Amino acid sequence: MQFDDDLTACAAIVERADPLRFRATMAAPVKARRVLFPLYAFNIEVARAPWVTQEAMIAEMRLQWWRDVCEEIGQGGPVRRHEVATPLATVLTADQARCLDTLVGARRWDIYRDAFEDAAHFDAYIDQTAGSLMWVAASGLGAADETVVRDAGYGAGVAAWFHAIPQLVEQGRVPLLDGTDAGVAGLAHKALGRLQNARSQRGKVSAAARPALFSIGASAAVLEAAIREPSRVGDGSLPALDDFPLSWRALSGRW
Repeated sequence: MQFDDDLTACAAIVERADPLRFRATMAAPVKARRVLFPLYAFNIEVARAPWVTQEAMIAEMRLQWWRDVCEEIGQGGPVRRHEVATPLATVLTADQARCLDTLVGARRWDIYRDAFEDAAHFDAYIDQTAGSLMWVAASGLGAADETVVRDAGYGAGVAAWFHAIPQLVEQGRVPLLDGTDAGVAGLAHKALGRLQNARSQRGKVSAAARPALFSIGASAAVLEAAIREPSRVGDGSLPALDDFPLSWRALSGRW
């Protein structure tokens, strides 16, 4: 399969901004990359939108632009020309577009400095961002159980969130409901449990869909480190998310 200019641009965006998912995608079959690169490029564009300006209104407008893209794709009509939106429209179903709309909506939290309201709010944020991204990726490649994929996405999402905490705190955000050692360890334990539960049901994710979960990376090692030494979350010394044998996972299909 030949990559056109748009797909090449999407791959370049992912390579620059999300090396872990770029590496995971390059380990996937070439056919799967046509789905994963536009999706991951979309995620990057949405995730960065709240951070490129100090003006909340402008950030809201940037997110709304992507919500409009999701609506256009979901309605099945013409989709605006854009190097990411155009190839994305060719690989999404209407339901997947609506799922990504919830992802964009969840990113509004990133614009402001309010703390999460409660545990349910935090869990919804992780599920609607990391979980929805992984679910759309998996369902776009092949048959998969949504609960299993979202459990895996939650574990990976919390691990990535732990990595982001030092920067979030530096920027005046309140990233955790309970930032004590006990609170951090408890959240890590919960996330690890969901990830382990997903891995115990690998058979519910088809071989075709498995590359969407390669980006889990070393999430389990990160969560285990946070359980043993919660202070490593705050000081930024957690294990790297990309420190894992991807070639073995690609060959075995075990994520």
